[in-house]
Amino acid sequence: MKKEQSVEELVVKEEEKIARNDQGTKAFMKESLKFPVILLGALVYSIGLNCFLRPLHLYSGGFMGFAQLLQELLARAGITFGGFNVSGIFYYLMNVPGLIIAAKKMRKRFIIKTVFAVTAITILLSVIPIPTSLILEDRLSNTIVAGLICGAGIGIILWMGACDGGMNIIGMLIVMIKGKGSVGQIGLAANVVLYAVMMFMFDTPTVIYSLIYSVFCSIAADKIHTQNISSQVTVITKLEDTKPMEIEVMGRLSRGMTEINANGIFTGQPVKMFIIYVSKFEVSRLRAIIKSYDPTAFIVEMEGVRIDGNFAKKLT
Repeated sequence: MKKEQSVEELVVKEEEKIARNDQGTKAFMKESLKFPVILLGALVYSIGLNCFLRPLHLYSGGFMGFAQLLQELLARAGITFGGFNVSGIFYYLMNVPGLIIAAKKMRKRFIIKTVFAVTAITILLSVIPIPTSLILEDRLSNTIVAGLICGAGIGIILWMGACDGGMNIIGMLIVMIKGKGSVGQIGLAANVVLYAVMMFMFDTPTVIYSLIYSVFCSIAADKIHTQNISSQVTVITKLEDTKPMEIEVMGRLSRGMTEINANGIFTGQPVKMFIIYVSKFEVSRLRAIIKSYDPTAFIVEMEGVRIDGNFAKKLT
């Protein structure tokens, strides 16, 4: 016979159901708030490309570089599309195969945000006018500023758990599978190959300045993409019972912890020291958990550490 549930059990189950629904609602609201920020990143990137890079007649890296190159080749063939900038449209079409592959490997929310980002970039590149003259007088300054602005835009999009498409999707797949490297470094390696091919099609200064742009773009993107920066966090606490704190850290962050029993040299008091490896993006959440259990805990963060081994890269 089926066992009848007590009122207390029913109340507990109902509370758990409400809690799950609340968590789902909060997660949905949190993800929804990321779309305006992704749009901001797309706007920053598009301004950097159209207002600073395009007047220099330089070429971006990755799929966008190929899209620009295709438009240039069509223009030389006499196909100008009425002066309309179609590189964004070419860029969108090139991204379709990559998005299909990523849809099979990555989370649904990542794909939705990435499609939104790529669509926003395509539209913005088509409507933002390209200046007829340089904003900055010096060509090198324009190149560096273009790289920093475009890299910042890409970094903002990556920071929101999305991607601007192209080589960055491929880079994220490689990093997630291998657990090492960075999206910017992989994109830069691919761009070196692209610019080597361009050496046979354009003058050397164009290729060199394009490469300079790519380097600064990669640096800026990696600095803002905090999910890609590995950090070591050391926590020293005087709590006697740390199990609840350990369970919450491992449960909410899905990160392991190494516990070391130690003693304070000055006081001789026994303490517990935890060593935890997380991304820079997760550090604030980790700190909040630790402080909720021990407001006086001693926390040391060291970012940019190199990790070899079974460390999951959570890029999305």
